[in-house]
Amino acid sequence: MIDTAKDANLKTNRFPVPQLSELPADIAERIMAVQQKSGFVPNIFWALAHRPEEFRAFFAYHDALMEKPGNLTKAEREMIVVATSSVNQCQYCVIAHGAILRIRSKNGQLSDQVAINYRKADITERQTAMLDFAMKVSRNAHLIDDDDYAVLETHGFAREDAWDIAAIAAFFAMSNRLANATSLRPNPEFYVLGRSL
Repeated sequence: MIDTAKDANLKTNRFPVPQLSELPADIAERIMAVQQKSGFVPNIFWALAHRPEEFRAFFAYHDALMEKPGNLTKAEREMIVVATSSVNQCQYCVIAHGAILRIRSKNGQLSDQVAINYRKADITERQTAMLDFAMKVSRNAHLIDDDDYAVLETHGFAREDAWDIAAIAAFFAMSNRLANATSLRPNPEFYVLGRSL
């Protein structure tokens, strides 16, 4: 088990990164569990470990949005992250969540398509409507009106689904900005995950 973010090739020097042995037990346990499951620790864990209360709040909300069952599949949730992170120019989230999208969709090309131009990606009309709404939340949330909800409804999205789409786009807008401000870089492992599906 790696004990420091330096060992994990964390490429940021704007804020200190604690050693695993310095962390509260619950955070250290979560980091060790992630390392055991994936074989490496995503750099976002090390970056947020600098502020334990925010680490807990961030991952609690992340998990509530991204891991729950519902009308949006886990792959569709990742599509929202990749598309909106691309427009927000967040290298970390596009690369990291692009890898997760490849794995969850079982499609080695989809994340690249969604990141570059989701309107030309191999996705359904329903998914395009979902991403249109997510992008409006990300770019022009103040312009959202009842017509936007009506479009989602024609594609089978209920109001609670619209909330999920909006919340994911909004949460990752915050994450994108924090990653950029801290100069968070993707782990090398993310670039190859799910490419040979």
